[in-house]
Amino acid sequence: MPPRSDKPIFRLPKIEWRRRTTSDDDSVVTGRTYTLREPPKINNLIDEIVARNRPRSIIDWRGLGILVTTREFVDRAIGIAGEMLMTAGMFVLLFLGWHVWFNDLVQGAAQDKASASLSQQWQITTSGLTEFDRAIGSSDGALVTSVPPVMARANDAEAFANLIIPRFGDRYVRTIAETVDIASVLNNTATSVGHYPSTSLLGEVGNFAIAGHRTTYGAAFGWVDNLRVGDRIYVETEAGWYIYRFRNLEFVYPTEVAVLNPVPQTIIGAQERILTITTCHPKLSAAERFIAYSVFESFVPRENGTPTEVSAVVGRD
Repeated sequence: MPPRSDKPIFRLPKIEWRRRTTSDDDSVVTGRTYTLREPPKINNLIDEIVARNRPRSIIDWRGLGILVTTREFVDRAIGIAGEMLMTAGMFVLLFLGWHVWFNDLVQGAAQDKASASLSQQWQITTSGLTEFDRAIGSSDGALVTSVPPVMARANDAEAFANLIIPRFGDRYVRTIAETVDIASVLNNTATSVGHYPSTSLLGEVGNFAIAGHRTTYGAAFGWVDNLRVGDRIYVETEAGWYIYRFRNLEFVYPTEVAVLNPVPQTIIGAQERILTITTCHPKLSAAERFIAYSVFESFVPRENGTPTEVSAVVGRD
């Protein structure tokens, strides 16, 4: 609507004229009378005219007696929906940050504390020998094969060992419990690694297979892709330390359960002690499985003292 002007309003004069008459008497009008008038200049009158000539669709906004057109109602509805979606998106991002990052820190700290508590229960007075003095061999230099004790099967969800992987960083320790149940073992704040009950026992010839999360709930195997050939992996029990050496890895589909065979991916009989680590791949997905294989190297009885590498990593004697 054009702005109103304070200048004087020019008013058109009233103009009237008559059509021709059919008689000599001017008082007898046989035609029509036309009058030319100026248009209304008041805004209210113009709005009324527009409203009469072009009906508007009116909606009572939120039941508050606020009348708006359908176009205004749609615009406001779209704006409110957009704000709600943006707010929901922020909450989703905050949840993902908590679930994937912050929750890992909290769960990991709790699992470290539980592992340290379990280890302290097994502490005894040691001989103080160095790691080199614990080498097993004969006087002529021949290597004597180390035969570790075989652990009895633990009850479901019972913690029976600690997993120590120096490659995963300082003070990395996770507790191993029996079964791979998600609620009672893998998502538990006291345990984070589970042993497949269908696989060999710890210390037994065959395949000792374990599982853990790669992300969330402490991410027990979040750094599994950092392993290098030759890295040592320690499994601590009340009897001592089972030492394995990392050898190789592979990626498989979740349906390929042959990785849990006594000799992974084959049906031949086992002759070695193998440690198999299974976790999800890639991160934040369960499309595949990351499989890491290690072979048994030696066993250190607890009375001989903590292995040097483990002592440096976890701050033990």
